[in-house]
Amino acid sequence: MDPLKSIGAIAASGLRAQGERLKVVSENVANADSTGSTPGADPYRRKTISFGEMVDDSTGASMVDVTEVGRDTSDFVLKYDPAHPAANAEGFVKLPNVNPIIEMSNMREAARSYEANLNMLETGRQMRREMIDLLK
Repeated sequence: MDPLKSIGAIAASGLRAQGERLKVVSENVANADSTGSTPGADPYRRKTISFGEMVDDSTGASMVDVTEVGRDTSDFVLKYDPAHPAANAEGFVKLPNVNPIIEMSNMREAARSYEANLNMLETGRQMRREMIDLLK
């Protein structure tokens, strides 16, 4: 087992996972105002992402993997707007259960984690270069 190879594989798994997380956050932000188009229809439901551990058989490294992209089952917010095409009989429209503040904090956390994994990848490459220089 090459420890430097493991560093690259672990960092790459973190990059992939955080990339998927950013994709989910961007979908949530893009659909934060997406309501139904017929009376009483459900609006966009916020997506969630779950991570899990995956052990690579070739390196023995414990890596991160996306285990599930699910849906947030919390209640929708109701807004009184009888002129809206998705308003129910009482005049209320269901709004998506997306909270932009939560999505922005998730985005920042994913971006920082992505950056940390990039730094780890670069550190592993630098260690490999230094090892090759020592062997010359």
